[in-house]
Parts: sequence; structure tokens; C-alpha cells
Amino acid sequence: MNKSLPKNAKVVIIGGGVAGCSTAYHLGKYGWKDLVLLERDQLTSGSTWHAAGLVSQLGPSAAVTKIRKYSLELYKKLEKEVDFSSGLKLNGALSIATTKGRWQELLRQATTAQLYDVNVEVLNIDQIKKIYPVINEKGVYGGIFMPGDGQADPVGVTNLLAKAARNEGVKIFQNSPVQKILTKNGRVHGVKVKDQTIECEYVVLATGMWSRQIGEDMGINIPLYPAEHFYVITEPINDLPKDIPVLRDFDDSLYLKEDAGKMLIGIFEGKSIPAFNKTNRVPEDFSFGEFPENFEHFEPYLEASLKRVPILKKAGIRKFFAGPESFTPDTNTLLGEVPEVRNFFVCCGFNSIGIGSGGGAGKVTAEWIMNGHINEDLFIYDIKRFQKFHSEINFIKERITETLGDLYGMHWPYKQHKTSRNKKLFPYHEELKKAGACFGVSSGYERPLWFALNNAKPETKYSYNYQNWYPSVEFETKNARKNIGLFDLTAFSKYDLKGEKTHSELQKICTANIKNEIGKTTYTQMLNEDGGIETDLTVVCIDKNYFRIVTSAANREHDKFHILKYLSKEIEFKDVTEEFACLGVFGPKSRSLMSKLSNDDFSNKNFKFGTGKEIKINNNIIWAQRLSYVGELGFELYIKMKESTEIHKLIVDKGKELNLSHCGMFAMDTMRMEKGYLHWGHDMSPEENQYEAGLKFAISFKKNIDFVGKKAIEKIQNKKIKKMMVMLTLKNNKPGAPLLLHDEPIYCDGKIIGRTTSGNYSFNYEKNMSLGYINLNSSIKDLTKKTFFIEVEKKKYEAILLTKPLHDPENKIIKS
Repeated sequence: MNKSLPKNAKVVIIGGGVAGCSTAYHLGKYGWKDLVLLERDQLTSGSTWHAAGLVSQLGPSAAVTKIRKYSLELYKKLEKEVDFSSGLKLNGALSIATTKGRWQELLRQATTAQLYDVNVEVLNIDQIKKIYPVINEKGVYGGIFMPGDGQADPVGVTNLLAKAARNEGVKIFQNSPVQKILTKNGRVHGVKVKDQTIECEYVVLATGMWSRQIGEDMGINIPLYPAEHFYVITEPINDLPKDIPVLRDFDDSLYLKEDAGKMLIGIFEGKSIPAFNKTNRVPEDFSFGEFPENFEHFEPYLEASLKRVPILKKAGIRKFFAGPESFTPDTNTLLGEVPEVRNFFVCCGFNSIGIGSGGGAGKVTAEWIMNGHINEDLFIYDIKRFQKFHSEINFIKERITETLGDLYGMHWPYKQHKTSRNKKLFPYHEELKKAGACFGVSSGYERPLWFALNNAKPETKYSYNYQNWYPSVEFETKNARKNIGLFDLTAFSKYDLKGEKTHSELQKICTANIKNEIGKTTYTQMLNEDGGIETDLTVVCIDKNYFRIVTSAANREHDKFHILKYLSKEIEFKDVTEEFACLGVFGPKSRSLMSKLSNDDFSNKNFKFGTGKEIKINNNIIWAQRLSYVGELGFELYIKMKESTEIHKLIVDKGKELNLSHCGMFAMDTMRMEKGYLHWGHDMSPEENQYEAGLKFAISFKKNIDFVGKKAIEKIQNKKIKKMMVMLTLKNNKPGAPLLLHDEPIYCDGKIIGRTTSGNYSFNYEKNMSLGYINLNSSIKDLTKKTFFIEVEKKKYEAILLTKPLHDPENKIIKS
């Protein structure tokens, strides 16, 4: 045990749970030896000690599955290397379905698992009874069994990682609460502990449920909050098989695991109870802490467990546990560098599945710190997916009453949260509501997903089959292709950059040759140093030395962080997202409508595709640019927010003569796929490069500038790419049969050769569409002559490879 605190270190890790110990171990293993881990009390004393310890390999995405698989393999490996037990007991895990929707979800999970070499077996009732003989199979549709899953001892796992970290030279100090995290010039400078200062270059905050309040005290947004989390442990049960797998009965919000002849029964209920309600803060001295029993809250789930596993009726309860476990707004972990302070990283918010993913999360955190970026599609874990309001106490406390239950709740396609809604409304929100909008959240804004027809109720009925909003999207997409669609783009992220060196600096961070001419737009990407796609954006020159960047709504903090990482202080940077509404007027009659709204010249000669200019509508100065994410003739109108209600009303009123229709996000997503346009976060990420994504046209080697990622992309240019973005359509063209989403295996010659990234049904072309990546190797020579299949819910559907987009492949319409 180290006794004296050092005066400096390269990295200080705060928190001695599974996340902190894993991060420390991996940093040491990868060669950084000047490391200090500080634990305010004893290792595991926060929430790690009372975790159920379930380990499961399959996650909601490829990167998350990799993290979970790696965690399990790491624990196995380290047990041998450091001669210490983590209490691994891998009897497998069984998930059952008692509703049709859940059965479809499990079948989709089993299908996706094939992409990541996770062994998943689909079981019928008889097979379930063989591996779980004490189950009551009544009402069970079927189940999936993962033989490689199971459980571990949380304290054992943490101490295993701590021992391995010490072996790599990490200095671990217990009973060393950090008094203050020190910053200088917007960067981490050190920490104060026991009235001493340890200067450091990096800090990793792995403080679990304390993280939000630590961040709040520093002006850093870390959106998580603890809820009361419950399980019971029974008395010993004589007839309980010792080798039964972990059982998950999602529809009853239950998990059950055998524990030394006893049974642990845990829950992820639909409505949870926020902890520490009186102060909204976790006490600093809350170590190995528990809450009073709340049997009334737990009783309905206990009754459900007795019905599912009747043998439990023979046993009494030895231990009722209630303790805090922190949850995030979307039930996904928080990793990465925070946007507010440089070199300040987080590794927290594990949503009660920290043991199963802690090993891999620590590895990713270490790599992120050492490389300055990641080369995997991990945006769903990146803390920069959130904004300031997400960590405000009223938002996060209400949201976690729902997200705890989301862990076992149905993961429906297109599902929207019900809690903490209506936080950001457009000025014309009521007008959209009257028009029949069904709203979804995009970057905090309530944004129309689709518009109900014939005064129907604008409410999504969730399904893995035909969607109840299909008639609306059919009308919206067809009308936008035939007449005009009015799309709301206000949530798009918008940044204004000014200064004499703005253009030259944009040239350094963008791959395309940025047009330095007033009114010209440039579509481009920004890369990391390894050539991975970090952002997908449009740049427009509004005036001399004045440019605007427009990116995806969901990526606001992520993209802002990446841009500011490389911009000099000479550039005046301003996030103007909330200053301007943006309305998209798209369709063959859009030019006619614009001419009714304004006296400006909208002819093709004087307002070409890819250009922008100031126009006047009702004496309001508006920036208009001729671009269209749906692949139609159209105009994006950037309107001062206070003037947006007036302009919105005028567009709707004048548009009636030309059969204008409101269009939602679902229509836009369908139409962009018809045109073959990609979406960052689905079809591209840091895991792909521009050659793989089919975006090499957005790279300019002619500009004599060493842009970020250029060296890496030049090497890639001279090599054969390993995978390629393609578009497929099914031979079966019935909407919703099957429902194409993402992460479905693509087959050729009887083998999985890729995965889908986006899916939709085109009513204009009557096609089930998928975008996705296929692996390229010597056995696949002439792709157009091959037969492809896409697998959904363990059933294969024949697919056709398209060599060009369904809509306007020659770009004649969009440029007309």
C-alpha cells in the first residue's frame, strides 16, 4: 500500500470502483506508468460492492458488444495472470419472452449476435425446461440462451483489476477523498487531496453516483442521478439446481440468479424512485450504504417471480437490499472528454451494468486519453451527446424514473421517452400541434416526427411490424416529391465563425476545398488524425471572413468540441443554434412558393443549387440557401427565431395554393435514403473512412493544406478498402414485412459479409430499403452478379444490390 502522496502524476483517476480500477490498469498496461488512483474511502465502497454482478456479452451496437465481450475475456485472462479470483460463474444466461413484441425483440438480438460472434441459441419451451427445470413455462413464447454469459463477484472483479493495476505500477490510495479538482486556462491542472496538491495532465472521473454533483460544482455537465435499486436474497433452497443460468424475464422486469444455494431476485421496474430527495446530493460519506426496506414497492415483482419460478415459494427472504445506482437520460454509459474542460475525462453512469462492461469501458477510456480520439462508433456512450439541460436536477431526476425501467423495457423502434419532455419548443409549436404533429425529441427540441391525417390522434403505436404512421409518411413523401413539403430543420446545429483567418482554418479541419466566395456552400467531413469520420457538415460563406457550419441536431456538443479543438483563438466562434429557426421548403413547386413569398429572383440562373443569399420576406431579412437533404429542388430558410412564427404562418398560408404539406422527420429520413444520402451516427462514424463510406468526392488533395487526417487518408487512398457502403432493396416489397432497421446481417454465398446501418420503406418506389457495409474480399468479385440476403428475426430475405440511388441518380431534379 502506498503511503505518501506524490506531488505530480500524468493521470489521476478518481474513484476506486470497477470503472476507475479498469481505467488505471489499462493506462498502465498500455505504457503510461505515472498514474495515481484516489479512492475517498475503500475500493468498491460506492455502488460497486452491491452490484448483482451479471456479465452479458451482447449489447445494442457493435462497439458496446465489443466492450462487453472484452470485459468478460479480460476477467478470465487476469484471473490467471495475477492469480486472483473474480468469482466468475458462467452457467449462461436465459432471456424469455411472454409477449409477441418481446419475442420479436429477442429474435432480433439473436440475429444481430451473429455479427459479433456471440453464441446465442434460440430455444422453444421444451428446450427452456431442460436448462431451467424449475421454471413455470406458462405464457412463454420462447427464449434465447447465451452459454458464455453468467455472473461475477463485483468486489472480486474490482480487486482483480486493482491488483493487476498495481502490477503495472499504478499507485492506489484509499481513504483519500479529493477536495478539489484544479484547472488552469481551461485545462486540468491537478487535484487537491488531504490539503496537498497533485499536479497532473489528465483527470478521469470514475466516481459513479457522485459524478453529477462533482461536475456541477465545477460547471461541468454530467447527466446522471441515483435511483433506489432493489433485490432480495432468499434463504437456501434445497431443490434449487446449482448450475442453472441467470434468468431474465424482461416482461415482468425481473432477473434471477442462483447464489450459493440461494436465489437473488432483482428488478428493473417501470417507474423508479430517485434517491436522496431531500438534498438532491449524495452524501460524501455514503459508503457501503443502504436504504430502508420498501417492501410495498417490491412486492408486485416478488409475486411475479414466485409465479415464474414456483420453487421460490418454499423459501423465506434472508436479505432485502435497497441501495443507490446511478442512471443516465438514455440508459447508456458516459465516457470521453467533457467539452467544458480539456483533459477531463469521465467513466461513469453504468446504469447497473457496470461489472459486465467495466473492463471494456476502462480500456476505451485509456485509449481515448492516449490517442485523443477513438476509432470506434461509440457516440451512444460519448458524454458529448448531451447538453447542459440534461444534467439539470429537475430534468435528470424525472428522467431516471423512466430510464431505470428502460433497461428491461421494450426497446421498440422509434421509441420516445415520456418523461422530461417539452423542455425546448419552437415559437410556432402550437401551430405544428394543430397541424397534427406527433413530436419526438431532437437535441432537446420537440420536433415533428410525422403528422396525423384526417384528425387522427398523433400517437405512435409501437411495433416491430407495420407502423401506424406509415399512411402519414406515404402522404408526406409523395406530396413532397409531387408538390411541396415543409420540413422543420430548426434543431440542426449551427455555428458562426468570423475572422480574417477563418477560411484558412476551415481548410485545415475540413477535407473538402471550402469555397471562399460569398453565397457558396461546401459539403464536407472532418476527420480525426487516423482518418475516421468525426463530423458530417455543410459550410457556407455568408460574407467576407464570415462562415456558417451546419451539422446534425444530435451532434451539437460533439461537433462543437471537435471544431474548437482545432480552431485558434483568433477565430470568433459562436453557437447560433437557438438564434435561428430553419425551415426547409422542398419539392418541385418550391420555387413557385418562394416567388409568392418574396420579390427576390429564385430562377435557376440566379439562384443555383449549392448557393445561398439574403432574401426579404415581409421586410424580414432571411438567409436562404438552395440545398435539400431530401433530394428535391428546395430552399433552406434561416430565420431569426423571433420572426419565425410570422414566416412559418406565411409559408403555410401561401403554400395552400400549391398543395403544401407539413412533413416530419420520418419522411425526411425516408427521402434521404431514397436519394442515397448518409447520416452520421448511423451510416458513418469514426469507425469508417470516406473511401469506405463512398464520400471520396468530399476530399480535396489539390488544396495545398495539411488538413486533419490527411496523412492517414493518403495511406488509405493507396490501399484496397476493406468494406464498402452499399444500398440494398428487398424483393419482398410489402411495407413493414419485414421492418428493416439497422444491424441486420447481410449474406452472400451463404456467409455473413456485412451489416445494415439504416432501413426504411419507400412509398414512392415501393421498396424496402437498407443502407449498409459489406466486407470486400477476393471471393466477392462481381457484386452485381451476386445474390444477397438480409436476415431479420432469424429469417433471410432476398435483396438486390443497387448501383445507383432510387431517386434522381443524375442529380437533374435537385439542380433544375
